Amino acid sequence: MATMAADRPMSETDKTVIFASSLGTVFEWYDFYLFGVMSAIIAANFFSALDESTRNIFVLLAFAAGFAVRPFGALVFGRLGDMIGRKYTFLITILIMGLSTFLVAFLPTYKTAGIIAPILLIALRMFQGLALGGEYGGAATYVAEHAPHGKRGFYTAWIQTTATVGLMLALMVILGTRTYFGEKDFAEWAWRVPYAVSGILLAVSVWIRLKLNESPAFAKMKAEGKTSKAPLSESFGQWKNLKVVILALVGLTAGQAVVWYSGQFYALFFIQTFLKVDGPTANVLIALSLILGTPFFIFFGALSDKIGRKPIIMAGCLLAVVTYFPLFNALTTYANPKLQQAIQKSPVTVESDQANCNLILNLTGTAKFTTACDLARVYLSNAGINYDSVSKAGAVATVKVGDKAIVGYDATAATAKEDKPRFEKEVREALNGAGYPSKADPIPAGSGNWFMLIGILTILVIYVTMVYGPIAAMLVEMFPTRIRYTSMSLPYHIGNGWFGGFLPAISFSIVAAQGNIYSGLWYPIIIASMTFVIGMLFVKETKDIDIYAED
Repeated sequence: MATMAADRPMSETDKTVIFASSLGTVFEWYDFYLFGVMSAIIAANFFSALDESTRNIFVLLAFAAGFAVRPFGALVFGRLGDMIGRKYTFLITILIMGLSTFLVAFLPTYKTAGIIAPILLIALRMFQGLALGGEYGGAATYVAEHAPHGKRGFYTAWIQTTATVGLMLALMVILGTRTYFGEKDFAEWAWRVPYAVSGILLAVSVWIRLKLNESPAFAKMKAEGKTSKAPLSESFGQWKNLKVVILALVGLTAGQAVVWYSGQFYALFFIQTFLKVDGPTANVLIALSLILGTPFFIFFGALSDKIGRKPIIMAGCLLAVVTYFPLFNALTTYANPKLQQAIQKSPVTVESDQANCNLILNLTGTAKFTTACDLARVYLSNAGINYDSVSKAGAVATVKVGDKAIVGYDATAATAKEDKPRFEKEVREALNGAGYPSKADPIPAGSGNWFMLIGILTILVIYVTMVYGPIAAMLVEMFPTRIRYTSMSLPYHIGNGWFGGFLPAISFSIVAAQGNIYSGLWYPIIIASMTFVIGMLFVKETKDIDIYAED
């Protein structure tokens, strides 16, 4: 009976239900990604008291706060979804998500409310994260339990497109707002408009969610009285299920997550922060690459129904590991060729006795740097300058730009007040003289560089579609119906919320500490390598599993 239900053709009603579910999830991702796309504006309005480098780290950490609580949302809403149903859990998550986003439009800034402003912002981010923690597992489970046997990869791939489409929608609304109000007004107050628009999206999403029917698998199980009474203890208190949860995390979702966030968010952050491409241009480039890349979610989802989920996901991880460094180097070549030429012709180095060089990571904004080595590296990091450190015993910290050398200063010296402006002026003049641009030249639409950038960014998005397109079906297939929502949600949201969500902050912090603008790529490369090895060795293929089976 279960197998026959699974094998039946999908009706028009089922397709409508899945479309409604996907559309509601698009709106939810739109809400969540507004923050990430407008990170520079958020930094200026809510963390204005900090220096630029520390401000960037803080805004990325505030963004990551929403991801940090996602596993807790997975536990809370996953339990509800397995006990009372998918439909009602959907409704709760969209309400929390939408209201949290809408309220950001009315928050005071740091200038008007001081420290209260970022506290309120982070609190709303955490509510967003809790809601999203319950959203994805429900959406993937709901769609998979409606899909006909042999087409779960294809149908769940539509849910996988919603994150990218939501990001694209966020980019479009932001671009339209920027164009209509102008950059000055957008930076001052019109950045609130996209958040206010989410109120309309919330109303539409609630209306859509109210029209949904319960999934047939859950409805059948509930009618038979076989729903789980304790999905948390069943999922994580029994080794036979817990070991699958652990494998799903380290052998699938961790690598998928870092490839996902590198290909979309970190790429956007990289070209804006390090390559100094203006925000509107960066948004257009990312939006176009998303438009070109998004159909591949469906392609790889459908392909996974034929050749399996595992080979496609593992191939995506391996390609990322092998090609990230050349691809991000190519972004520099075409987005800011003057910067690339300056790095090659006049490399910047900080020569110093390493005994006087400390870790310059400043996550709290309270660290005070006093040695000449630290101050030189902090200045270069804040300016987004790529540099290398050279150890020389007994040397006073010296910044070398090509053949020019600028001696650093010690903040504890009696002459520090005079030395600081002298040092910064000389370094800036040396950088200008060596051709280091303060910002990238405009990239004309339709130019060779413009097309190359779209091509490179599209390749990064295609990697995203390889790891993300088939993974919803695979996670659903790894767990039985009675604990599916809970069991798949936790590894997904630890992987995407922690391994992926913290990627921009971790990668930027590595760059700030090391000096090399490409060094942040080591984080996704190491995690994707781990997933590739563990996934290849221990994760089993799932495409032929009967998801209606009771255990």
